[in-house]
Parts: sequence; C-alpha cells; structure tokens
Amino acid sequence: MSTSKPITAEMKRALHDGLVIPAHPLALTADRKLDEKHQRALTRYYMAAGAGGVAVGVHSTQFEIRDPEVGLFEPVLRLAAEEVDNAGLKRPFFKVAGICGPTEQALAEADIAVGLGYDVGLVSMGGLRDWTEEQHLARIAKVAEKMPVFGFYLQPSVGGRIFSYDFWKAFADIPNIIAIKMAPFNRYQTIDVVRAVCNSKRRDEIALYTGNDDNIVNDLFTAYRFMVDGQPVEKRIVGGLLGHWAVWTQKAVELLEKIKQVRGDGQISEEWLTRNVEVTDTNAAFFDPAHHFEGCIPGIHEVLRRQGLLQGRWCLNPKEELSPGQMEEIDRMYRDYPHLNDDAFVRDHLQEWLK
Repeated sequence: MSTSKPITAEMKRALHDGLVIPAHPLALTADRKLDEKHQRALTRYYMAAGAGGVAVGVHSTQFEIRDPEVGLFEPVLRLAAEEVDNAGLKRPFFKVAGICGPTEQALAEADIAVGLGYDVGLVSMGGLRDWTEEQHLARIAKVAEKMPVFGFYLQPSVGGRIFSYDFWKAFADIPNIIAIKMAPFNRYQTIDVVRAVCNSKRRDEIALYTGNDDNIVNDLFTAYRFMVDGQPVEKRIVGGLLGHWAVWTQKAVELLEKIKQVRGDGQISEEWLTRNVEVTDTNAAFFDPAHHFEGCIPGIHEVLRRQGLLQGRWCLNPKEELSPGQMEEIDRMYRDYPHLNDDAFVRDHLQEWLK
C-alpha cells in the first residue's frame, strides 16, 4: 500500500499558524485542451504571491478532468507538483490534492497524489448523498491510511449535504486528519465543526480553515470558545483554502498577515467589519450566488484573463459561461475596490511566469 511521506514539524507549524491556499484553476486553450504554459504560470503566480500551498484537482480545477475522455486528473496534478518541486522554496508549501468519488475512486486518486509527492488530500464528500454518515467516516478513514486528510464541509447548494455534530466529532477522532475546511456557508454548521473539534482529544492536531466565501474576514477574526469537561477550550480558524483566493492572491496573503497581526494586538477596528463586506461583495461578483453559483468558475477565469494569467474563460463544459450581468459586476469590483486587486504585482512578473 502506497503511503505519503510524513508532514514535517515545520510544515505542521505553518499549517496551524495559518496559510493562504488557493484552489487551482484549469488553464485551457480555445479548443478546450490543456494550456500547459498558462497552467504552469498559475502555479508560479501562487508561489510568488506568498501562498502557503495550492489545492489541485478540486472544484476550481473542474471535476470533468476525471472524465475518461478528458483524462487530465494526473497530468494537471503532475504539472503543479513539478513547478512546486522545481521552485526550491525555502518555506513550507503544501501540495493539496483534491480527492472525490466513492471509496474505490477516492483511494485510486489518493494513490496518484501520493505517487506525485502530494502532502495532503482534500477529500470531498459531495455527490454521495445516499451514503450514511458511518459510510462516509469509513471512506475517510481508508483515505487517511494512505495520506494526511484535509476534511471538507461543502455547502448543500453545490452538491454537499448537512452532517451532524456527532459526525464531525467522530471525523475529528480519525487518525491522520490534519485540517478541516469549512464551507457550509452557514453559521450553525460552521459552529458544529469547531465545537466537535474542540471536544475531540485530537483538537490540537487539527487546523481549521475557512471555505466560507461569504464570511472570510470574520471567520479569520473569530475566537470560538466552548466548555469541555467544565473547562473553556478555544479554537480559531487560522487560514483559508478558497477558490476566491485563486484570484488577487497577493492581496489575500497581505490580508491574512494583517489579520494575524491584529489578532495578536487584541484590538480589532470596526474597519475590519467593512473589509469583510468588501471581500464578500467581490466574492459575489466572482462566484455568482445570484445564479446559484453557475458562473463561479468562469468568474475566476475572467479575472485571471484580464491579468494575462489565462488566455480565456473557457471551461471543459462549453455551457459554463458568465451569467447575465456578471461581467458588469466584476467591472464594479475593479471600480469600487481597487485596493483589493493585485494587477500591478501580476503585471510586474507575468512574463517571467510565462517563460
């Protein structure tokens, strides 16, 4: 049985300190073939922007890469791994592989990821709506025998489902779970996960990450405190693994570092509440909740296209395009929040990433 290399102590510290981990998009040509040049450039951009990892083979990379007639799951993971390995970074950088499907498929994808040197698997529970919670836990435990697991609470509106507090308590107790991404877009369900982790004996081994695109800044500022056996236990969401952070990534890194500083000072200005609204407003333009998130991948692509990091908005599914009014909303983000984009940074380095 293939198993991944252990996570080093330095990488564990970085994970628990908090990292920006973008969900890696898929670069395509006009005929919807892999654009290797721009695919590599994207990985180089995320490293140069200061991200602490990339998640490849996830929703932003398009699930269709797994279709037999497409066959891009292994090639796309390989390209990102090569770029990270060749960069010779002197800081921790996580290669996160998206893993999905029934147990047999998930284990096969984990084997591919381990073989390519990935550090952790972000295991989706989407698409398995008829499974019991016990079946989900057994599947996760089997993947965790092969490689460290980044759990993932996906919102029901895009293929996820609601899980109980008891499920997350049992989930946290599985050995080799090292982090959980919470993306239910729901305060009650987010609290369920944090409380479950706080009540687990493994709570200090699990880092919490936001995937709540509608509440990124507030998630990163909130201290969650619960009584466990009569004693207060506190846990924070330390970083984010986000499709939203696949764009304007350098500014996202700056944002997280500022939040860490302010958290340390213990004085949080009301301006941060306004910043939370600004970030959520930009996410609404990119991710298209007005149309049930149908334009989320083209929205990400449009920003990257404007910067020159992609040649176009093309998706593997030709029907995936911007929703009505979405282009105008992205225009508004550029007009109203110029301090949030990293266009100047990209412009200064684009040609070296495209070499």
